[in-house]
Amino acid sequence: MLDFPRWKVLSIIVFLAIGVAFAIPSLISENLLARAGLLERLPRINLGLDLSGGSHILLEADTADVGRQQVTVMEETVRAEMRRGDPRVDIGDISTAGGSLSFMVRDSTKLDAAVERARTLTQGVGVTGQRDWDVRVVDSTRVVMTPTKSGLATAIDNAMQVATEVVRKRIDELGTKEPTIIRQGADRIVVQVPGLQNPEALKALLGKTAKLEFKMVDQAADPVQVAQGRAPAGSQVLPYPDSASGIKAIAVKRRTIISGDELVDAQQGFDQQNNTPIVNIRFNSAGGRKFARVTQENVGKPFAMILDNAVLSAPNINEAILGGSAQISGNFTVESANELAISLRSGKLPVALKVIEERTVGPQLGADSIRAGMIAAVLATVAVIVFMLITYGRFGVYANLAVIINVFIILGVMALFNATLTLPGIAGFVLTIGTAVDANVLINERIREEQRRGRNVVSSVEMGYKAASRTIFEANATHAIAGLIMLALGSGPVKGFAIVLLIGIATSVFTAVTFTRLLVVRYIRRRRPATLHI
Repeated sequence: MLDFPRWKVLSIIVFLAIGVAFAIPSLISENLLARAGLLERLPRINLGLDLSGGSHILLEADTADVGRQQVTVMEETVRAEMRRGDPRVDIGDISTAGGSLSFMVRDSTKLDAAVERARTLTQGVGVTGQRDWDVRVVDSTRVVMTPTKSGLATAIDNAMQVATEVVRKRIDELGTKEPTIIRQGADRIVVQVPGLQNPEALKALLGKTAKLEFKMVDQAADPVQVAQGRAPAGSQVLPYPDSASGIKAIAVKRRTIISGDELVDAQQGFDQQNNTPIVNIRFNSAGGRKFARVTQENVGKPFAMILDNAVLSAPNINEAILGGSAQISGNFTVESANELAISLRSGKLPVALKVIEERTVGPQLGADSIRAGMIAAVLATVAVIVFMLITYGRFGVYANLAVIINVFIILGVMALFNATLTLPGIAGFVLTIGTAVDANVLINERIREEQRRGRNVVSSVEMGYKAASRTIFEANATHAIAGLIMLALGSGPVKGFAIVLLIGIATSVFTAVTFTRLLVVRYIRRRRPATLHI
């Protein structure tokens, strides 16, 4: 019991000192640290949306858009598959009406081959073995492919996973600290950005799908029909509001010659001729080769740069573009060009997202919450200190020192891991202060009991710590399990509470058992009391 080697004493002191040191920057004003040039260098606790203020946005996915994209992708795949292999299957125009894909096989003797190839393009989903596409024959020569419910649900889930990561990348590009981006249900994403008071720019950034495509302009299309929204087979009509000629729409080929998936970089810049804001883009090696080939084959013809199904510009190809780079112009401002560059760098959203809820939390509300939380924490600490002093005397002093140091260590650990403190986290903090002395209550009461049984000082203290420690670890293990469940299954405020609770459990056990034991041992060695007045 009294064996506390010097290395162990030093280790405990160093650990506690480091914890306190990491906590100090979080207690100093940001303005003061900024003036000293230390704000970005020192670890600090981040304040959540409910404490620092900021923007809360709830995004909902357009699940019908996922179905449309599935059909579009399958259209290109079917065309390529029917041309490939032996025998070659000649098919008529592919229809995508009604959320299904259908095509006619010109040679009825090759109908079975067409169906077999179409079925090879499907795959099983879930554990039931159901396919993601249903393939059937109608009218003797027409093959119809329809996404199944299971296939659509899987596609939506995959799209939402990618969309969540794309949203996270876009917000990280803004330089915000500790944003919260989590899925809610099957088709929603919750976005909370502390410190951002104007959600309009955030909404514009997140609501942009950033689906970039390059397509050839259909020069054979009749302008009158295009103005009425009709295009020849194999083409589509897209809005072109920035046309200098006053035309509001333009016909482009459906086939995408190159897409934003093949981009490796996008940066806001300025046109060297007229100094207007543009976006400079750079393709990967495969995209660069494809872009070079298309521009070589279509010199003198116009091609359209399309963003989210709207034409940004439709310039003529004056010469082959061989460098793997291009410029996007479209009557941008510096801010809008930068937003587009961020969207393109972070990747396109696989599904359209719309804002269905938004709110802005003012910093004053956060300041009030912090003030109320600090008052609660101070009152809780004072009440615990007074109770322990009255009840246990000197041993109460040791317990109080452990509580105070425990507070600093919790702050230090949170700062070290760059954790976020929320209002529920403050509640967990106050709860931790109240429960931090539970271990010392158990230990002190057990020492009292051992003294009543006639044991000497050293034996009473040794048995008190040894017997109570088992109970302490078991009790805190159940608390930790509950905290881990909340951390794993909870979201937002529940996670904030769980994080502080788990850190508090670990640090309070260390300070209440190991640190107070060190203080008691040093007291007994120095004073060698005949009895303990607890």
